[in-house]
Amino acid sequence: MAITREEIMGNKQALTRLEIVASMKKIVGEEHVITDEQVLKESSVDRYRKYEEYSGVFTRPIPAAVVKAQNTQQIAEVLRFCNENGINVIPRTGNSALESMLESTRENHIVLDGSDMKKIIKIDEYNMQVTCEAGVGLEYLENLLREKGFTTGHSPQSKPMAQMGGLVATRSIGQFSTLYGGIEDMVVGLEAVFPNGEITRIKNVPRRAAGPDIRHVIIGNEGSLCYITEVTVKIFKYMPENNKYYGFTLENMKTGFEILREVMVAGFKPSIARLYDKADAAGHFSHFAKDKCVLVFMAEGPKEIAEATGNGIEKIVAKYAECQQVDSSLIEQWFLQLNWGPKQIAEEREEIIQTQNMGFTTEIASNWETIHEIYEVCCKRVAEEIPDITWVGGHSSHSYINGTNVYFVYYYNIVDCPPEEEINKYHNPINKIIVEEAIKHGGTMVHHHGVGKARAPWIKDEYGSSFYILKTLKNAFDPNNVMNAGNIIPVKFLED
Repeated sequence: MAITREEIMGNKQALTRLEIVASMKKIVGEEHVITDEQVLKESSVDRYRKYEEYSGVFTRPIPAAVVKAQNTQQIAEVLRFCNENGINVIPRTGNSALESMLESTRENHIVLDGSDMKKIIKIDEYNMQVTCEAGVGLEYLENLLREKGFTTGHSPQSKPMAQMGGLVATRSIGQFSTLYGGIEDMVVGLEAVFPNGEITRIKNVPRRAAGPDIRHVIIGNEGSLCYITEVTVKIFKYMPENNKYYGFTLENMKTGFEILREVMVAGFKPSIARLYDKADAAGHFSHFAKDKCVLVFMAEGPKEIAEATGNGIEKIVAKYAECQQVDSSLIEQWFLQLNWGPKQIAEEREEIIQTQNMGFTTEIASNWETIHEIYEVCCKRVAEEIPDITWVGGHSSHSYINGTNVYFVYYYNIVDCPPEEEINKYHNPINKIIVEEAIKHGGTMVHHHGVGKARAPWIKDEYGSSFYILKTLKNAFDPNNVMNAGNIIPVKFLED
């Protein structure tokens, strides 16, 4: 049930939708406040409810307006006004969220959109960092840097749509993370605005030990504490001429996990280290891997490092007789088609409507000791417990010295299922199985998509005794709960 503003703010009369719109126009200008009905409907959900959106059925509260801020000062004024009047704010930039982050638990909310804030403030080639506003598109920034011989090292599948503020807010990770790390390893400094209008800036330094690393109050907050307006990230030399691609077929995931572990423990840093099970590989590598698992690696960087990394990987894999190497050009061509943008979304929409078959993902992570067991039990339970399941499988795509992730992929038939029932009949139950098994085995329920509202019900189980820290942060920085209420922490957990 939606929480009303009166319950949050006492007996003070709530503003009407028209009053909210009028106030937003005074702050950002009439031309930057969108009230088109279709835009508002589409802005009430993210890709967690894509079947509802594709079908034109919208079950979540519709925003009063999409407010397109033009600068940090406007962000501060909008947040201050909303904080004083109990208006729920959904922060947004690239609009590629996946876990119900962009839907509201309350009526008469606004979507605060920073996608017009797209200035690249400084490319600092000497100090190897770039500073830009929150709305700068990652693909645009990356292409610009590559022309100059640099790269961010950040390449999530959503790269064609993603923008810098959202990437930091969701604690994003990219396809080259095994070498470059996640976005949290790339952020140098940033600027953010809190709901009381306070503008804060964390300076750009390589490291400091002046107390807790307060960057991590902001990185990954998913718009539930503050609004990120400016970001500075590291840049790296771009040397694609040295890239080396490797692919191997093998019989089982357990062997694949052990190879990934050996590569990481040996100290090698491939930019890509991936393991696909047979079900998931069938959709990516059917032209060379029939009923086989697939291992994929890429080495990059200075020539000497790329060659040494590649040689080390080949020696490790050679110890396993079941692994058969494939032509590297097959892997290179596959990788060029991996990103997901507007074209792919349009194709997916058409495919879902025509085939009545829906695909989703849930990603978790754990240590080497338990990851294979989590993979096995989740695939088994989903196949047995979910009606109309077409297939379930997955892959590992981000590895560390002490563990790795699994990115579960699953498809199910939605014939005769009304769009508004799909979430509760299929998606939520599958999510529940995977999340609960990951936590039960000591892993994390989410590796890189964020908590949103979809996985928020398990946040206490995820954090355990450290939930105290998370809850205290929320209460301190957003005492009126106007920043994406219900995101990460369900409202009822704040009242306990």
